[in-house]
Amino acid sequence: MKQSVNTDKAPEPIGPYNQAVKAGSTLYISGQLPINPQTGKLEKKDLKHQTLLVMENIKAILDKAGMEFSHVVKCSIFISDMKNFPQINEVYGNYFKDEFPARETIAVAGLPLGADVEISCIAIK
Repeated sequence: MKQSVNTDKAPEPIGPYNQAVKAGSTLYISGQLPINPQTGKLEKKDLKHQTLLVMENIKAILDKAGMEFSHVVKCSIFISDMKNFPQINEVYGNYFKDEFPARETIAVAGLPLGADVEISCIAIK
């Protein structure tokens, strides 16, 4: 059985999908962009700010599902340019304490709304 997970503390989906779907004890979080949930606008300040906003959106979804970053087992990071990886990695790493999740980082030709970073993840409780 699956259950949709959505919160107003993260941006509304920009297409026909949910912020996350919970199936049993596993939570699948859709790719999050640097969208401010209060304004619904993409914020393209510096890359560290974009990554911070993405991670805070993920945190809000985890919170809604009764989970936290320690439950995350896998992340997928999509970036517009691999040279930006160190800046993204610096912010991303601040959200995990002891055990890091599995991860891949993929440079792509383009992301929705012209974002420079998008992150999705899977969490298990």
